Amino acid sequence: MANCLVIVESPAKVKTIKKFLGTNYEVDASNGHVRDLPKSQMGIDVENDFDPKYITIRGKGDILAKLRKEVKKADKIYLATDPDREGEAISWHLLKALKLDELKEKQVFRISFNEITKNAVKASLKTPRAIDMNLVDAQQARRVLDRMVGYMISPLLWAKVKRGLSAGRVQSVALRLISDREEEINAFIPEEYWNLDAQLKQDGSKKMLTAKFYGDKSGKLPIRNKKELDVILKGLENQTYEVEEVKNGERVKKAPIPFTTSTLQQEASKVLNFSTQKTMRLAQQLYEGVEIAGHGTVGLITYLRTDSTRIAEEADTAAREYIGKQYGSQYVAVGEQSKKTNAKIQDAHEAIRPTDIALTPVMVKESLQRDLFRLYQLIWKRFAASRMQPAVYQTTSVKVGAGEYTFTLSASKLSFDGFMSVYVQEDDKEDANVLLGNLEKGSILKLETLEHGQHFTQPPAHFTEASLVKAMEEQGIGRPSTYAPTITTIIARRYVAKENKNLYVTELGEVVNSMMKQSFPSIVDITFTANLEYLLDKVGDGSVQWKTVVKNFYPDLKEAVDKALVELESVTIADEVTEEVCELCGRNMVIKYGPHGKFLACPGFPECKNTKPYLEKVGVPCPKCGKEVVIKKTKKGRVFYGCEANPDCDFMSWQKPSTQKCPKCGAYMVEKGNKLLCSNEQCGFSTDK
Repeated sequence: MANCLVIVESPAKVKTIKKFLGTNYEVDASNGHVRDLPKSQMGIDVENDFDPKYITIRGKGDILAKLRKEVKKADKIYLATDPDREGEAISWHLLKALKLDELKEKQVFRISFNEITKNAVKASLKTPRAIDMNLVDAQQARRVLDRMVGYMISPLLWAKVKRGLSAGRVQSVALRLISDREEEINAFIPEEYWNLDAQLKQDGSKKMLTAKFYGDKSGKLPIRNKKELDVILKGLENQTYEVEEVKNGERVKKAPIPFTTSTLQQEASKVLNFSTQKTMRLAQQLYEGVEIAGHGTVGLITYLRTDSTRIAEEADTAAREYIGKQYGSQYVAVGEQSKKTNAKIQDAHEAIRPTDIALTPVMVKESLQRDLFRLYQLIWKRFAASRMQPAVYQTTSVKVGAGEYTFTLSASKLSFDGFMSVYVQEDDKEDANVLLGNLEKGSILKLETLEHGQHFTQPPAHFTEASLVKAMEEQGIGRPSTYAPTITTIIARRYVAKENKNLYVTELGEVVNSMMKQSFPSIVDITFTANLEYLLDKVGDGSVQWKTVVKNFYPDLKEAVDKALVELESVTIADEVTEEVCELCGRNMVIKYGPHGKFLACPGFPECKNTKPYLEKVGVPCPKCGKEVVIKKTKKGRVFYGCEANPDCDFMSWQKPSTQKCPKCGAYMVEKGNKLLCSNEQCGFSTDK
């Protein structure tokens, strides 16, 4: 038998794969990439057909030396890096770094598998192939484009904002999405509306039914203010509440589709409160293999970077058989749950699923640490549910007439749980109304009370990591492998702050985003970036040459950089001088910018290095103690309003306080767009400025 060497990316996979193969196989790891562009320079020869200059990554010399020794002993070398374009590129870099393409006496193959199981690994060895240069070129194009943006724009940011900032092709668009949402929120003007509910009872029943005001005989009628409400209440006086229409029906709730990278990150954020980075780290462990009592080291899930919802026939059959045995044949799905095809979606891999449906969460719980177990359980339940029948609800909708007005009430009852016997989401809860007895047309209901309340429309929600990933996927920004690192980067660089799941643009982020929109509009243009992603995918399937994409991209970028360079050099950003006097040298202190926003510094630096916090006053007395209200920031960069006397006075507000008092309850008012709102949420009073 020939001596065979299998090279994988991660050392964690070595143990898992080694147990599947015989003694003739040696398994070793490259620890990810072994070659990359140099950090000290852009590393792209723009004068010579944009050839990239690859060098051995620092610290990888010993790894390559060890692999060369293993290569000498082997007759066959299998490059078994991850099954995506990044993995394909790592295999190609290994081929070059180890000079495998020059070893005529050796046989070199590329193998890949979507899951680390005995069957999958053995099957890949039976179907070896050559390295797919289209995938390699797609990765090279992405790397070169990202390097150009980073190394050509970052120095300009440094010059403009006076500190070590950086730009990125995908991260700049993600920052823009968050900034645009922040602008929407700040510009939002709340609109008043009222609700009106009738609490009704059927004859002989103690159960209260809640009917919601719908409108009049002309149709739906919104209640926009107290005056309109009073007119309706007047019209409802002494009216009889009579059932005008009863409709009984059935509602079918389809089973969810299996997880993709994006939907896994979203659901893990909502259900488990995991960051995208944490989700990917844990999923990587589940994919590479964990020690399971009685089973040894097992790769529990399929490959974690995918935007496909396709499931292998073998896994689909196994899941349906398992469901039939455990839950009954009536629970087994007919046909397949699949996502509508999208031009932006790749289908090279399967969805994320357990490698063995029989390894239930209960069976592996004792072998997994808590968060690994919770993520595996989420993936297992979602996959099992995707192979099950829909849930069925019996529904009732009722129209109730009261004079010239109409109320509606609806109720639903779960009649067949289907997939919900395994997997229940937040929106799967039953309706609060449960109709008792038989409501028929002409039935008279007794009015107990009319309840009403004032409300205001809410601004768009701040992005969370989950909703940002969803937006990036829908817009075609980035790919499964880039969502988590992109979000991690903009938070690490303090362009964005994360508080209670919400993402806020910091002052630093606002400055960077504003400059990028002004000087590099195409780089932060969502459509342009999505089209570029599409072209990179076309490189991956062999339709477009990678250097063609780079050659078309570079001239416009170079022109924009040259133009911005001239404009930046012609603009002097003078430090704003304040009335605050440096107590060390007597100079008037100036406003500077740091990672957490503005601060005061002595202009005599470096002779005088005095600094202090910058407190911007807003011309409003503190509602608690009467001293000045100042603009402050949390450690994560979110703006709020506090008292200059802090910590002696603990006043704070997320909205800018006003000098006006609420005429209804006496609390201080806050500014929101063109409106003044009462700071007392229980009061809810608002008025125009």
